Amino acid sequence: MPQANAPRLKAGRPPTTSRAQILAAARGLIDRNGWERLTIRKLAAEIGVGATTLYHHVQDKEDLLFLLINEYGEQVSHSGLPEDPQERVIAAAATIHDALAAWPWAAEVLTTDGFIARLGASPLGLVEAIVAGAIDYGCTPDHAVYVFRSIWYYTVGEILVRSHTARRGGDEAATHRGAFFGNIDAEKLPHLAALGDRWAVLAPRDTYVDGLRAFVDGLLGQGVQAKP
Repeated sequence: MPQANAPRLKAGRPPTTSRAQILAAARGLIDRNGWERLTIRKLAAEIGVGATTLYHHVQDKEDLLFLLINEYGEQVSHSGLPEDPQERVIAAAATIHDALAAWPWAAEVLTTDGFIARLGASPLGLVEAIVAGAIDYGCTPDHAVYVFRSIWYYTVGEILVRSHTARRGGDEAATHRGAFFGNIDAEKLPHLAALGDRWAVLAPRDTYVDGLRAFVDGLLGQGVQAKP
């Protein structure tokens, strides 16, 4: 027989599931299994609710991923960007790079051109900073979009190459590169043959900011020269 003073479960609605709880559980699943394996059903099981409960908070997996990205973007500070237009573009791009480097799966999600429309106000602030910096430098608004898009492709490409290399194992990949350049035909590819195993040492170096500076300098200069 149940004890007279045993606690009784209250009848009625089940415990509510907050958006914060959903996003925290989703982050945990992504950290453990990767974003590709995340599903609404797996997330519901992780939280201990039915999948239909989650659909009151998110439309689908893509909506969930963008909620996570925008929540993360709210935590990325971009105050105090330089007044100088060129330096502002560089600083904003470097901020985007550093944020994505900590969350490389987000770069995977943001690989379609239409992603801009899904971003919240805070992440869009960095896009605004780059576009505004290009316009303040003397570029047309149309060229400013080209500046952002070019920087974005460069940044995401760098993030994904490093992320995929780390996933495969940096030492193994470096070994294959070194062996390849150490055995190629020096008559057909003399410069690569001369580099040999040095390629495996030089290629992984973090030169993002140096490359970004050169890239931005050329993009802005091109925009000013093309302006009627």
